[in-house]
Amino acid sequence: MTLPTGPDLFGVLDATWPSARTRRIGPWTIRDGQGGGKRTSATTAEAAVLPDSIARAEMEMSALGQPHLFMLRPGEEALDAELAARGYDVIDPVVLYAAPLGQLTDVKPPPVATFTIWPPLAIMADLWAAGGIGPARLAVMQRAIAPKTAILARQADQPAGAGFVAIHDGIAMIHAIEVAPAHRRSGVGTNILRAAAHWAQAQGASYLALAVTRANTGANALYSNLTMQVVGHYHYRIK
Repeated sequence: MTLPTGPDLFGVLDATWPSARTRRIGPWTIRDGQGGGKRTSATTAEAAVLPDSIARAEMEMSALGQPHLFMLRPGEEALDAELAARGYDVIDPVVLYAAPLGQLTDVKPPPVATFTIWPPLAIMADLWAAGGIGPARLAVMQRAIAPKTAILARQADQPAGAGFVAIHDGIAMIHAIEVAPAHRRSGVGTNILRAAAHWAQAQGASYLALAVTRANTGANALYSNLTMQVVGHYHYRIK
């Protein structure tokens, strides 16, 4: 089974973690994130970019009250170099992982260890809030296409973690995985991923994918241990 590639996943990211509004202006897609994070507010190039057009993108981002933030994908090295020359710094390099669902559905989470719930419960919002995933990111989840669900994880009879997953083009993308500090390194993250895979399989999807910063070494180790494969990468530049 051929895994989706990085370019395959960019559209899935936009559909499953959507901006409040997008506009195509010249070669640019301008995203109005409304506080939903870098992925929802970064500007991307959709065609060849002339250096003079960068100022227009900056003007549009300023009009939205957002930082000047660009997302750079493989093949955009010339734009990357131009932004670097203009004083833009690299921030949050991201790795894209994917796996066939069957690779994660061979084991079920223990009984009552996970629940798929939509809309999310208040306790799930509390778990996310403790990890910095506040109302603006919950609004992103509400905007996302269906099918979608949230996952509540329990450990030692306590709420232990939460995640959000949605499907686009047969690929389930999981976002906002948060495990309470007291329950880390106890299998909660694995249970969330396996629960997402079982749910996605029941919805007819074929793959599970996710995006994580390179700096999140614990999460990268978890995904590698589950034999998820790196299929792409990108980074941001911010003024």
